[in-house]
Amino acid sequence: MTATHSAPKPIVGIVGLTGCAGDQLVVLNCERELLDLAQLVDLREFPMASSNGAEGVALDIAFVEGAVVSQRDEDVLHGVRERARTLVALGTCAAWGGVAALDRLFDRDQLVRDVYGDAGAAFDTRPARSVRDVVAVEYVIPGCPIERDELLQAIAHLLQGNPPLPRDVPVCAECRMRESNCLLMERGVICCGPVTVGGCNARCPAVGTPCIGCRGPSPDANLPAALAAFAEQGIIQDEARRRLELFAAIPISRTEEPA
Repeated sequence: MTATHSAPKPIVGIVGLTGCAGDQLVVLNCERELLDLAQLVDLREFPMASSNGAEGVALDIAFVEGAVVSQRDEDVLHGVRERARTLVALGTCAAWGGVAALDRLFDRDQLVRDVYGDAGAAFDTRPARSVRDVVAVEYVIPGCPIERDELLQAIAHLLQGNPPLPRDVPVCAECRMRESNCLLMERGVICCGPVTVGGCNARCPAVGTPCIGCRGPSPDANLPAALAAFAEQGIIQDEARRRLELFAAIPISRTEEPA
């Protein structure tokens, strides 16, 4: 009988920069699928799950969570980029900078002094950036945290040599499909659903909680139109801008007033 040799499994690494590690926790919460995944990939590097990983190995696929807020983060990220054929930004912090990137709206040196006092001058801290601001990224899985099913679907596509399916509809569209009432129109509250990328099945609006934009902007987000819709409901424009800028480092021009 002739022995058969299966193709080598893709070597995968999951790396965390500065963040809450919620996206990595979602990976660990895929309990029913973890054993199947172990049969399909060679997971060499995942510090959150094991301290015995083989750091520094060449990777077929690298998933990187968190924002770049220090020189250490940047060095780690460049190292991962150099040894990974495919790099996936995992979560909103990696994709857009997340809430850490709110430091762009303030005097950052003063923020460091306010939080850490004089000792802050010696800390390894830099203005927050997304992974995409620092290195080239092939794919993005948004979310704060990411959606479990979206992650599994993306992995399945990558293992087949296909790109993960892009999300190009806003939360607002998913809200309509669920036949939920519009919180902006009915209650006059700020809901970021019209400009936030979908994939969460409009979970928050479905239970009466306005979307806060945690998945980042949709590809065709019309921010001026959103501001105009908020203005029609009597919502103060600066308040609306702050809400839209909360999770994504894309400041809206202060001169871009709604028509």
